[in-house]
Amino acid sequence: MAKPPPENRIDNLNVAWSDVVRFIRQLTHDLRNHLNAIELQSAYISELEREDGLKSEIKRLHEMVARLTSTLQSLSKAVSDVKLNLIPYRAADLAEDLRKKIDHDFSGEGAPINWNIQVGNAMLNVDPQLLQEALAELFANAFRHNRDKGTLIAIARVDRKRLLFTLQEPKSGFNLSTESWAREPLRKVSHGHYGLGLNRVRAIVEAHGGEIYAQYNPNVSALTTTLVLPASGNHDA
Repeated sequence: MAKPPPENRIDNLNVAWSDVVRFIRQLTHDLRNHLNAIELQSAYISELEREDGLKSEIKRLHEMVARLTSTLQSLSKAVSDVKLNLIPYRAADLAEDLRKKIDHDFSGEGAPINWNIQVGNAMLNVDPQLLQEALAELFANAFRHNRDKGTLIAIARVDRKRLLFTLQEPKSGFNLSTESWAREPLRKVSHGHYGLGLNRVRAIVEAHGGEIYAQYNPNVSALTTTLVLPASGNHDA
């Protein structure tokens, strides 16, 4: 049977995620090496040059290289393996620390957040830094992607030895499937964003023995994302 002409062939390449991760990490490593060389060269030129105008332009070059290096570092981090440093951590402390972080990191967003924390004395065994990173990414997504005007609702509660954290965001016209939520890296990309945030959240949550899922309710035009984590201790408020 004759092969179809190239223009009629279906692109059916299937690349393993582990291969994609290796590619991204190698690419970012190689590019950062080049950027480091540019940084050193511009620093050397700055030392030689005495003209203030040119020094100012070289400083701008430093800043541009630094921003690109930071982007590459973030990209490499987004696909790196999750290595936990677990410690006992009160769920109430996690909620309060998260609240402070969100108030600090997203102070310019202007969207009100309604916090409802009912975790009693429940205890977690978690990596606080990574878990805060995951939770903060949910808020970043809520602020970034087609959010309607209105209040974000963040709820933390304990049910049957599980911590349930939900973030509800006002969102009309939502037409994405939530069936494979946080399991489709690189599906949606835009300038400066590469569709890796939710995948990173899922990896962190699952490394803690938890799960993440989302549901859209068209009746109230709201997308609710839920994180579930193992908890222990006295759950009464």
